[in-house]
Amino acid sequence: MDHRLSEEYEALRATVEEFAHDVVAPKIGAFYEREEFPYEIVAQMGRMGLFGLPFPEEYGGMGGDYFALCLALEELARVDSSVAITLEAGVSLGAMPVYRFGTEEQKQQWLPKLCSGEMLGAFGLTEPGGGSDAGGTRTTAVLENGEWVINGTKCFITNSGTDITGLITVTAVTGTKPDGRKEISSIIVPSGTPGLTVAPKYSKVGWNASDTRELSFTDVRVPEANLLGDLGRGYANFLRTLDEGRIAIAALSTGLSQGCVDESVKYARDREAFGRPIGANQAIQFKLADMRLRAHTSRLAYYDAASRMLAGEPFKAEAAMAKLYSSESAVTNAREATQIHGGYGFMNEFPVARMWRDSKILEIGEGTSEVQRMLIARDMGLPGA
Repeated sequence: MDHRLSEEYEALRATVEEFAHDVVAPKIGAFYEREEFPYEIVAQMGRMGLFGLPFPEEYGGMGGDYFALCLALEELARVDSSVAITLEAGVSLGAMPVYRFGTEEQKQQWLPKLCSGEMLGAFGLTEPGGGSDAGGTRTTAVLENGEWVINGTKCFITNSGTDITGLITVTAVTGTKPDGRKEISSIIVPSGTPGLTVAPKYSKVGWNASDTRELSFTDVRVPEANLLGDLGRGYANFLRTLDEGRIAIAALSTGLSQGCVDESVKYARDREAFGRPIGANQAIQFKLADMRLRAHTSRLAYYDAASRMLAGEPFKAEAAMAKLYSSESAVTNAREATQIHGGYGFMNEFPVARMWRDSKILEIGEGTSEVQRMLIARDMGLPGA
């Protein structure tokens, strides 16, 4: 086994690393403080082809794969997680369901602009009071005269209210299965459709330069042809989407962990106390050694899950393990980085302050740590899992 990157992957990684340090790093702090979406940075990411990385050229993509996306996410998150999650959600949750489950007409209609970054897509799954119980969907869609009539509310939806948001795919109850369970389907709702109300942006703890909103649907009407995938397969299809997305979140978490290492090593070399750099103290050295260990192991975990996915092998448990370990490691590394920086770690002008604020959501979004442990236990065949 060789975990070293090929020349093509390494070239991509280096390009995104340079972009993150030269373009994102000098500007993102101000956007974060203003809680403002960085449109120009996102547009540059689009021109670089980052939103089209895992999609075929025939749809405007770069002809790469999901691992290429993960490498880009890691490098972006080493500097800032807001731009990283904008890319992750735009690809994994916005464009990928259209590519995986859409008709040819839907792909031709939506993917070129999604791949270019001219348009962002969002996916409305979570509902108020629902949380991890996505199977308890209460949003409904009724077919009337060739149109879906959608009513309900979705919350915590990334990329749902920007000026370049073009579509939101929502899960909705479209009927009842023979066994009495809800029939849940996915339906594409174009932005601006009458009856779709986009709430003001949330006041968040972190990811302050990304867009997150609540959405409400009041007699929203879209054509019957906007059904994404087979009728009644919306929830099942989204579970597959989440499996892939967990690898991407693991890559993002790894980037944040590595960013904490980068910033802390630099600070430990420069900051002097009691007549010498604090990095000369064994207490700091041990913290940094453990932080590097966590980042390295997180990287190996998502590399493994991605390689299984690309090989067409089962990867659900490996994705859950990668997401679980890397997200919890990111929280720990961010806490330790803040401690190493002391009082300066509590100041927003230092990147580790953003990293500390951004890290916690990684244990929650796209499946909580508890859900990941359930998936791992189920894969081991444990009773009741």
